[in-house]
Amino acid sequence: MPDFNYVDLIPTGPDETPYRLITTEGVRVVEAAGRKFLEVDPEALRLLTFEAIKDIQHLLRPGHLQQLANILEDPEASANDRFVAMDLLKNANVAAGGVLPMCQDTGTAIISGKKGSHVLTTGQDEEHLSRGVFDVYQQLNLRYSQMAPVSMWEERNTATNLPAQIEIYSDTKPGHELQYELFFMAKGGGSANKSYLFQETKAVLNPKAFEAFLDDKLRAIGTAACPPYHLAVVVGGTSAEYALKVAKYASTRYYDSAPVGGGAEGHGYRDLEMEARILKQTQEFGIGAQFGGKYFCHDVRVIRLPRHGASAPIAIAVSCSADRQAKAKITPEGVFLEQLEHDPARFLPDVTHEHLGDAGVQEVVTIDLARPMSEIRETLSTLPIKTRVSLNGPLVVARDIAHSRIKDMLDRGEQMPQYLQDHAVYYAGPAKTPEGMASGSFGPTTAGRMDSYVDQFQKAGGSFVMLAKGNRSQAVTDACDANGGFYLGSIGGPAALLAADCIKKVEVIDFPELGMEAVWKIEVENFPAFVVVDDKGNDFFAETMRPIANRIPVGAPK
Repeated sequence: MPDFNYVDLIPTGPDETPYRLITTEGVRVVEAAGRKFLEVDPEALRLLTFEAIKDIQHLLRPGHLQQLANILEDPEASANDRFVAMDLLKNANVAAGGVLPMCQDTGTAIISGKKGSHVLTTGQDEEHLSRGVFDVYQQLNLRYSQMAPVSMWEERNTATNLPAQIEIYSDTKPGHELQYELFFMAKGGGSANKSYLFQETKAVLNPKAFEAFLDDKLRAIGTAACPPYHLAVVVGGTSAEYALKVAKYASTRYYDSAPVGGGAEGHGYRDLEMEARILKQTQEFGIGAQFGGKYFCHDVRVIRLPRHGASAPIAIAVSCSADRQAKAKITPEGVFLEQLEHDPARFLPDVTHEHLGDAGVQEVVTIDLARPMSEIRETLSTLPIKTRVSLNGPLVVARDIAHSRIKDMLDRGEQMPQYLQDHAVYYAGPAKTPEGMASGSFGPTTAGRMDSYVDQFQKAGGSFVMLAKGNRSQAVTDACDANGGFYLGSIGGPAALLAADCIKKVEVIDFPELGMEAVWKIEVENFPAFVVVDDKGNDFFAETMRPIANRIPVGAPK
C-alpha cells in the first residue's frame, strides 16, 4: 500500500513580483482567542480594485515591453514584425499618459483572490471589489462591453461593465494566514475568443502526433487577437474546465514559478523544453506579428497536468498585445499592487521604424477615402496583397449589432444604407472620448465576426472595402472575388495611438441607442493598413494559416 503524500496540483515558488504601496489605511492586525487576525475594510478592497484596473488599462509589465524592443533588434524579424512592434511601443507610450487606454476593448474585469485563514472582512468581498470595478469604469475613459440577457434573444449593455468575474478562494498555506492575494485581469473579447479546449486521447501524447496537432490548432488561432502572443498550452487536467482555466492564467505568466519537472506524486509542472520547441514551431509558421514574419508569439508556456486515464484534455489560450494583468496583496504592512512600467519610452529606440531595415518594403500607397467608391476600388485593384496603405478621409464604423440590424433591413426588402454604399467600413467600437480630444481609443475589432454578412452586403451594394484586424474566412475571399470587394487589415493593438494620431473627427450617424455599437462616421489621417484580401481571390493569410499536412503535394512527382 502506498504512503499518503499531499502535493499541490500546481506548486509554486516564492513570489518575486515587484510591488508598490497603495495605502496603509483600512488594514489592521487584531487579536482574539490568542490569535492574530488581519482585518480588511471594504474601502481597501474597493480602492485596490480601482487602482489595479486603472493601471492595467494604461501600463504594461517591463518584461512585455522589453520583448517588443527585442523585435526591433532582431535581424531575423521581418519588416512587418518591426513595424507592428514599433507601433505597439508607441501605443504603450500614449496609453501610459493615463488618458487613453491601450485598447478600445477595455475588457471583462476578472478578479481572483486567495484569502488567508486569518483574514477578516465583512464577508461581502465580491460586492466591494465590484464597486471598485464600477467606479473605475465610470470615472475613466473605458468602454462598457458587458451585455445583460434581458431574454434569450434580447440583450442590453449594462452601461457599467458589470458584472465582473470574481472568484475568492481560501489560502491554507502555512505562513499565508495574514495575507490576501489578488490577481486582476482585463480580458478583451479578441483574446478571450482564442481560448480552446480539445478532448483528445493518449494517441496524441507522442512527439510526432503532438507536433502535427499543434501545427493545425495554433495556426487556427490566426491574428485576430493581436499578436505577438503570450501563448499557453496545457496538456492534461483533472477536468476540462480546470485545463482551460490553467491555460488562461499560464498565458499571464501566473505559473512561472511552478516546478520544471514532474514526478510520480502527480503534481503539474512547466515543460521548458517543450516551450522552446513550440516557440520555434510558431516562428516557422510565417504568420509573424500580424502581417508575416517570425513573431507570432513572444513566448510560450507549457503546463503538463495529471489526467484521468480516459481523458486527455488539451487547452490553448493567449494573452494579446494588450497584456493586461497585475498581482496584488494585502498584508499587515498595507495594500500593495504590482509595479508596472510608468516610463515605456525607455524601451523605444533612438530611431523610428523607417530606419529599422524597412528599406525592402514597398512604398506606402496613400488612399483618398473621400473619392467615389468606384475610384477607391479601382486604385485598390492595382495593388498586390501585402501592400501597405495609408488611409485618409471618411470611414463608416459598424460592428456586430449594427450589422445584424442592417441584415434585418435587407431581409425585409429595404435598401442598403447609403453610408455603406459610399464609404469603406471600419469594424470597431470606441472607448469613451476624453474631454478635449476628438476620439477615445478606437482600434479595430475582430473581422471574422462579420464574415457571414459580407456576401449579402456586397451584393446589395455596400461593404466593398472593409477595414479591421485578423484573418478572414474563405467565404469572405470568395465574396470579394465575386463582387469586387477588398479587405484591409489594420494593426491590432495600438488603439490609443490611432486615437491620438489618426482619428480627427467622430460622430454618430445611425442607431445611437446602441452606444459603442452604434454606426459612426470618422475622419482619419495616415491610418495604417495592409491589403489582405483583394478582388481577384487572393488572401494574404491563405498559405500561412494552412497546416503543413495540407500543403504537402501528393501523388506522383511531376
